Amino acid sequence: MDLDDVLQSVGPRLRALRQERGATLAQLSGSTGISVSTLSRLESGQRKPTLELLLLLARAHQVQLDELVDAPVTGDPRVHMKPFKRHGTTFVPLSRRPGGMRAYKQIYPPNWPGFEPEQRTHEGYEWLYVLAGRLRLLLGTHEVVLAQGEVAEFDTRTPHAFTNPSPEPTEVLALFGPQGERLHVRARPARP
Repeated sequence: MDLDDVLQSVGPRLRALRQERGATLAQLSGSTGISVSTLSRLESGQRKPTLELLLLLARAHQVQLDELVDAPVTGDPRVHMKPFKRHGTTFVPLSRRPGGMRAYKQIYPPNWPGFEPEQRTHEGYEWLYVLAGRLRLLLGTHEVVLAQGEVAEFDTRTPHAFTNPSPEPTEVLALFGPQGERLHVRARPARP
Protein backbone atom coordinates (compact mmCIF):
# COMPACT_ATOMS: atom_id res chain seq x y z
CA MET A 1 0.00 0.00 0.00
CA ASP A 2 1.55 3.35 -0.98
CA LEU A 3 1.39 6.60 1.01
CA ASP A 4 -1.54 8.08 -0.97
CA ASP A 5 -3.63 4.94 -0.36
CA VAL A 6 -2.81 5.05 3.36
CA LEU A 7 -3.79 8.73 3.60
CA GLN A 8 -7.01 8.18 1.58
CA SER A 9 -8.12 5.45 4.01
CA VAL A 10 -7.82 7.77 7.06
CA GLY A 11 -11.02 9.76 6.35
CA PRO A 12 -13.40 6.79 6.35
CA ARG A 13 -11.70 5.42 9.48
CA LEU A 14 -12.14 8.75 11.27
CA ARG A 15 -15.80 8.94 10.31
CA ALA A 16 -16.45 5.33 11.39
CA LEU A 17 -14.75 5.86 14.76
CA ARG A 18 -16.73 9.03 15.44
CA GLN A 19 -20.01 7.39 14.44
CA GLU A 20 -19.27 4.26 16.52
CA ARG A 21 -18.96 6.51 19.56
CA GLY A 22 -22.12 8.42 18.67
CA ALA A 23 -20.29 11.75 18.59
CA THR A 24 -21.11 14.71 16.36
CA LEU A 25 -18.50 16.78 14.54
CA ALA A 26 -19.25 19.62 16.98
CA GLN A 27 -18.63 17.37 20.02
CA LEU A 28 -15.38 16.08 18.53
CA SER A 29 -14.35 19.63 17.73
CA GLY A 30 -14.96 20.61 21.35
CA SER A 31 -12.81 17.76 22.70
CA THR A 32 -9.93 18.19 20.22
CA GLY A 33 -9.87 21.91 19.44
CA ILE A 34 -10.00 21.07 15.71
CA SER A 35 -12.59 23.11 13.79
CA VAL A 36 -15.75 21.39 12.54
CA SER A 37 -14.88 22.30 8.95
CA THR A 38 -11.40 20.75 9.26
CA LEU A 39 -12.88 17.58 10.78
CA SER A 40 -15.45 17.39 7.98
CA ARG A 41 -12.77 17.82 5.28
CA LEU A 42 -10.58 15.16 6.96
CA GLU A 43 -13.44 12.66 7.05
CA SER A 44 -14.43 13.33 3.42
CA GLY A 45 -10.82 13.04 2.21
CA GLN A 46 -10.69 16.67 1.04
CA ARG A 47 -7.84 17.38 3.46
CA LYS A 48 -4.76 15.27 4.12
CA PRO A 49 -4.22 14.61 7.82
CA THR A 50 -1.14 15.95 9.57
CA LEU A 51 0.59 14.15 12.40
CA GLU A 52 -0.58 16.84 14.82
CA LEU A 53 -4.23 16.31 13.84
CA LEU A 54 -3.93 12.52 13.93
CA LEU A 55 -2.42 12.60 17.41
CA LEU A 56 -5.27 14.75 18.71
CA LEU A 57 -7.87 12.47 17.09
CA ALA A 58 -6.22 9.27 18.32
CA ARG A 59 -6.27 10.66 21.86
CA ALA A 60 -9.91 11.75 21.54
CA HIS A 61 -10.98 8.34 20.19
CA GLN A 62 -8.70 6.51 22.67
CA VAL A 63 -7.05 4.41 19.96
CA GLN A 64 -3.47 3.84 18.86
CA LEU A 65 -2.27 6.06 16.03
CA ASP A 66 -1.71 3.08 13.73
CA GLU A 67 -5.43 2.22 14.00
CA LEU A 68 -6.21 5.51 12.28
CA VAL A 69 -3.78 5.07 9.43
CA ASP A 70 -3.73 1.27 9.00
CA ALA A 71 0.04 1.39 9.27
CA PRO A 72 1.97 -1.27 7.39
CA VAL A 73 3.80 -3.93 9.38
CA THR A 74 7.02 -2.47 10.76
CA GLY A 75 8.99 -5.61 11.42
CA ASP A 76 7.70 -6.11 14.95
CA PRO A 77 8.80 -9.68 15.72
CA ARG A 78 5.99 -10.34 18.17
CA VAL A 79 3.18 -12.62 17.00
CA HIS A 80 -0.22 -10.92 17.32
CA MET A 81 -2.62 -13.71 16.46
CA LYS A 82 -6.06 -14.11 17.89
CA PRO A 83 -6.96 -17.13 20.05
CA PHE A 84 -9.68 -19.44 18.76
CA LYS A 85 -11.74 -22.27 20.22
CA ARG A 86 -12.08 -25.74 18.79
CA HIS A 87 -14.16 -28.42 20.53
CA GLY A 88 -14.13 -26.43 23.78
CA THR A 89 -10.34 -26.03 23.85
CA THR A 90 -8.69 -22.61 23.43
CA PHE A 91 -5.80 -22.40 20.97
CA VAL A 92 -3.43 -19.43 21.11
CA PRO A 93 -1.30 -19.42 17.93
CA LEU A 94 2.35 -18.66 18.65
CA SER A 95 3.62 -18.83 15.08
CA ARG A 96 2.27 -17.73 11.72
CA ARG A 97 4.32 -19.84 9.36
CA PRO A 98 1.97 -21.45 6.82
CA GLY A 99 2.75 -25.14 6.55
CA GLY A 100 5.81 -26.37 8.36
CA MET A 101 6.12 -26.41 12.14
CA ARG A 102 3.34 -24.57 14.02
CA ALA A 103 3.28 -23.61 17.69
CA TYR A 104 0.23 -23.20 19.94
CA LYS A 105 -0.54 -22.66 23.58
CA GLN A 106 -3.58 -24.83 24.27
CA ILE A 107 -5.87 -24.39 27.26
CA TYR A 108 -8.03 -27.35 28.23
CA PRO A 109 -10.97 -26.52 30.54
CA PRO A 110 -11.35 -28.39 33.86
CA ASN A 111 -12.50 -32.02 33.53
CA TRP A 112 -12.54 -31.70 29.74
CA PRO A 113 -14.28 -33.06 27.69
CA GLY A 114 -16.44 -34.85 30.26
CA PHE A 115 -16.59 -38.12 28.28
CA GLU A 116 -14.14 -40.65 26.85
CA PRO A 117 -12.97 -39.14 23.54
CA GLU A 118 -12.55 -41.10 20.33
CA GLN A 119 -8.93 -41.43 19.26
CA ARG A 120 -8.16 -39.92 15.86
CA THR A 121 -5.29 -39.95 13.40
CA HIS A 122 -3.93 -37.44 10.89
CA GLU A 123 -0.69 -36.66 9.09
CA GLY A 124 1.96 -34.96 11.19
CA TYR A 125 4.13 -35.10 14.26
CA GLU A 126 3.33 -33.51 17.64
CA TRP A 127 5.39 -32.39 20.63
CA LEU A 128 3.68 -31.37 23.89
CA TYR A 129 4.98 -29.63 27.02
CA VAL A 130 2.62 -29.28 30.00
CA LEU A 131 2.91 -25.73 31.35
CA ALA A 132 0.28 -26.10 34.11
CA GLY A 133 -2.09 -28.80 35.28
CA ARG A 134 -2.24 -32.37 33.98
CA LEU A 135 -2.95 -33.77 30.52
CA ARG A 136 -4.13 -37.31 29.89
CA LEU A 137 -2.76 -38.61 26.59
CA LEU A 138 -4.39 -41.64 25.02
CA LEU A 139 -1.97 -42.99 22.41
CA GLY A 140 -3.16 -46.18 20.77
CA THR A 141 -3.28 -48.78 23.55
CA HIS A 142 -1.22 -46.60 25.92
CA GLU A 143 -2.45 -44.06 28.44
CA VAL A 144 -0.17 -41.51 30.09
CA VAL A 145 -0.98 -38.63 32.44
CA LEU A 146 1.53 -35.84 31.90
CA ALA A 147 2.17 -33.46 34.81
CA GLN A 148 3.51 -29.93 34.75
CA GLY A 149 6.97 -29.87 33.15
CA GLU A 150 6.58 -33.20 31.34
CA VAL A 151 6.95 -33.66 27.61
CA ALA A 152 5.56 -36.10 25.06
CA GLU A 153 6.13 -36.45 21.33
CA PHE A 154 4.45 -38.79 18.88
CA ASP A 155 3.58 -39.48 15.27
CA THR A 156 -0.01 -38.30 14.78
CA ARG A 157 -0.72 -41.24 12.47
CA THR A 158 -0.96 -43.18 15.76
CA PRO A 159 -4.53 -42.96 17.11
CA HIS A 160 -4.54 -40.35 19.88
CA ALA A 161 -6.79 -38.20 22.09
CA PHE A 162 -6.40 -35.84 25.05
CA THR A 163 -8.37 -35.13 28.21
CA ASN A 164 -7.92 -32.87 31.22
CA PRO A 165 -8.60 -35.11 34.24
CA SER A 166 -8.18 -32.34 36.80
CA PRO A 167 -10.58 -29.73 38.25
CA GLU A 168 -8.25 -26.92 37.07
CA PRO A 169 -7.50 -25.74 33.51
CA THR A 170 -4.50 -27.39 31.86
CA GLU A 171 -2.11 -25.32 29.74
CA VAL A 172 0.06 -26.98 27.12
CA LEU A 173 2.68 -25.76 24.67
CA ALA A 174 2.13 -27.78 21.49
CA LEU A 175 4.34 -27.92 18.42
CA PHE A 176 2.87 -29.59 15.38
CA GLY A 177 4.75 -30.37 12.18
CA PRO A 178 3.87 -32.05 8.93
CA GLN A 179 4.78 -35.70 8.48
CA GLY A 180 8.50 -36.21 8.54
CA GLU A 181 9.30 -32.88 10.25
CA ARG A 182 10.39 -33.61 13.81
CA LEU A 183 11.92 -31.51 16.55
CA HIS A 184 15.64 -31.86 16.87
CA VAL A 185 16.75 -31.89 20.49
CA ARG A 186 20.36 -30.68 20.62
CA ALA A 187 20.94 -30.96 24.37
CA ARG A 188 19.22 -33.00 27.00
CA PRO A 189 19.17 -32.05 30.70
CA ALA A 190 21.30 -34.19 32.98
CA ARG A 191 19.38 -36.70 35.08
CA PRO A 192 19.55 -36.05 38.86
